[in-house]
Amino acid sequence: MIIIDLSTVFDNVAKLSNLDEYLGKCMNLAGEGDEVILTGSAPVWLYLAVAHALHGKAKKLIYRSPVTGDVVIFDHDPF
Repeated sequence: MIIIDLSTVFDNVAKLSNLDEYLGKCMNLAGEGDEVILTGSAPVWLYLAVAHALHGKAKKLIYRSPVTGDVVIFDHDPF
């Protein structure tokens, strides 16, 4: 299981103009075919973009927050 803290992929303030850089970092961290957890303080647009990019790359994607706990975004594990 891979945990990606989105607050670590940018400095101070996330900028839409740097989205490709953020996605590249997340894709490298996610690996291929793993279960991935997204967490950390980040703008909603960054969460959405990363989730979209990981679809088809991650086996399972989970959003984790202290408020909601774990929320499964998608699960493509046939078992």
